[in-house]
Amino acid sequence: MWKLGDKELSSRLLLGTAQYPSLQCMHDSILTSGAEVITVSLRRQISRTNERNAFWEYVKKLNCHLLPNTAGCRDADDAVTTAEMAREMFATNWIKLEVIGDEYNLQPDPFELVKAARRLIQNGFEVFPYCTDDLILCQRLIDCGCRILMPWAAPIGSGKGIINPFALETLRTRLDKITLIVDAGIGKPSHAAQAMEMGFDAVLLNTAVSLAKNPIQMARAFQHAVKAGRDAYEAGMMLERHVACPSTPLTDTPFWHQASRIAG
Repeated sequence: MWKLGDKELSSRLLLGTAQYPSLQCMHDSILTSGAEVITVSLRRQISRTNERNAFWEYVKKLNCHLLPNTAGCRDADDAVTTAEMAREMFATNWIKLEVIGDEYNLQPDPFELVKAARRLIQNGFEVFPYCTDDLILCQRLIDCGCRILMPWAAPIGSGKGIINPFALETLRTRLDKITLIVDAGIGKPSHAAQAMEMGFDAVLLNTAVSLAKNPIQMARAFQHAVKAGRDAYEAGMMLERHVACPSTPLTDTPFWHQASRIAG
């Protein structure tokens, strides 16, 4: 068990709810993954009312904790307004804060992000800011009162995995009292395992599962990868070496074999 905000969880995998081939596939994938927290967007674009209602019915069946997000917001004012609406609709003070500053790589706007985070925390929200791996930005968000940070591994939906392990390792080392969740850019289960081996508290992903050829099977693969990565981190991995070191001791080598090598 681990604690995320004010809730105790057993799974360290968080999943999104977008781009699945069907609502049933979304439901079954999330259920298979064991995820207990799912993200939902207030601005979810569904053309017909009956489809929108069906989506929420499938979400309710999952019995997961909801993490509404401010996807699509471009400035602090818009993000705060969206968060307030989400709190009313979903009856939670949790909010995944997204304030996008660039359309090409969907990188967060650090200035508007900090501004929005400060206002939301003053208004009683538990803010989960989606941010880059910049240490100073993360420190500013913590100064605002954020207890949880969600730095990216790579741009949203890219599937590139961790493109700057040094930066993420620095965050984990320097911000050892903060809950850190790697969000965005995860494409393979091995990427998730790598993040967990680095000591991150959880990973959040969406398209790596929803756009897989078999989302349900991929959800299971990520479940195992996250658990394996965390187990490895807690077990304490061997240090990397720059030279070879035999894993089999040489104490049993016959003395005449050693002597012949010296003589030669």
